[in-house]
Amino acid sequence: MTHALIIGGGIAGPVTAMALQRAGIGSTVYEAYPSGADHAGAFLVLFANGLEALAVIDADRPVRENSFPSGTVEFLSDTGSTLGARPIAGSGDGPRPRTLPRAALYRALRDEAARRGIRVEHGKRLVSTSTATSSGRRPAVTAVFADGTRAEGDLVIGADGIHSRTRTLLDATAPVPRHTGQLTVCGRTRATGHRVPAGTYRMMYGRRGFFGCTTGPDGTTYWFANIPGAELPRASLTSLTPDRWRSRVTGTFADDRTPAAAIAAATGDDIVGTNAYDIPTTPVWHDTRTVLVGDAAHATAPNAAQGASMAIEDGVVLARCLRDLPVPAEAFAAYERLRRERVERVVAMSAAMAGRVAATPEERRARDEDVARRMAEDTGGGTEWLTGYRIDWGAPVH
Repeated sequence: MTHALIIGGGIAGPVTAMALQRAGIGSTVYEAYPSGADHAGAFLVLFANGLEALAVIDADRPVRENSFPSGTVEFLSDTGSTLGARPIAGSGDGPRPRTLPRAALYRALRDEAARRGIRVEHGKRLVSTSTATSSGRRPAVTAVFADGTRAEGDLVIGADGIHSRTRTLLDATAPVPRHTGQLTVCGRTRATGHRVPAGTYRMMYGRRGFFGCTTGPDGTTYWFANIPGAELPRASLTSLTPDRWRSRVTGTFADDRTPAAAIAAATGDDIVGTNAYDIPTTPVWHDTRTVLVGDAAHATAPNAAQGASMAIEDGVVLARCLRDLPVPAEAFAAYERLRRERVERVVAMSAAMAGRVAATPEERRARDEDVARRMAEDTGGGTEWLTGYRIDWGAPVH
């Protein structure tokens, strides 16, 4: 029986393992963190395409149980005026988008994988891989980890995120993540002063940044802010306290007549900030025994909120390919053919969305008029290619 070594236990790793299991392929997940990553304050959205991909492998239930739905998005100008509202893309055809803390999604997927008997080993940071042919058997892949241990399997799946070690082992000239010129800050608060109507995302175009928020059934308001800023070294990110992030966000939106600054000011220690990156294209996705999924293959800026859904789709599509094409190199080529165009289109779309912050009053007026016009004309259509994507598990891959 084929056995896969999956590097990374975030989102793509457990999903890929569960999809492979359904395809009759065994795997072990190797996670670098000692007990799984936990990002205080950070949250994410799964749109219909991501939820439907989870449903293909019967893994959507635990995610639904840890999330809440939203069906409407409204936009505000920096002046506080409402530019319009409409159904969120995908809510009319398929499940409504679900919001949940990032850590809750990690836990839900890991726990479901464990319930299905999939082994997840923690504290396994990948150092190197090698392929060797032993007498009387087919080539096997050996993975070497920083703690000195090794693992052997038939193939390696790199699900180790935007700063993927697997990607650099696969291609020493692989592009490094591109900083978008923004910092993304996430937080959550139970303050009652600025709760958003149930089932609604409120998006605010500020003079110097972009702010979005939604309120869950328990009264917690989740928010994010995309603010301009140079790339921060890892040490600086680690040392920045919630107070520093709060001050930076409130300062960015202080001159706007929106609730953005007040929501950030009412947030306690549940704040985390990160550099925003993307990778427009990754030339090499695979060789004969190693393949990339999720952010390791196609990191996208957070603006389109599709990173998690793309990773989930990858895992299910890859499992279909390995099910029907037993030679890994052929399966990997089919997977890349089915995925590359779509994910690179999402990366480009998300990067373009970062350009909506306008610097001058004239630019802001033009932007507001354009957004209002689009909101009046659009009912959520135009994104069927994105949120309407579905995976037919039963269809054979050739």
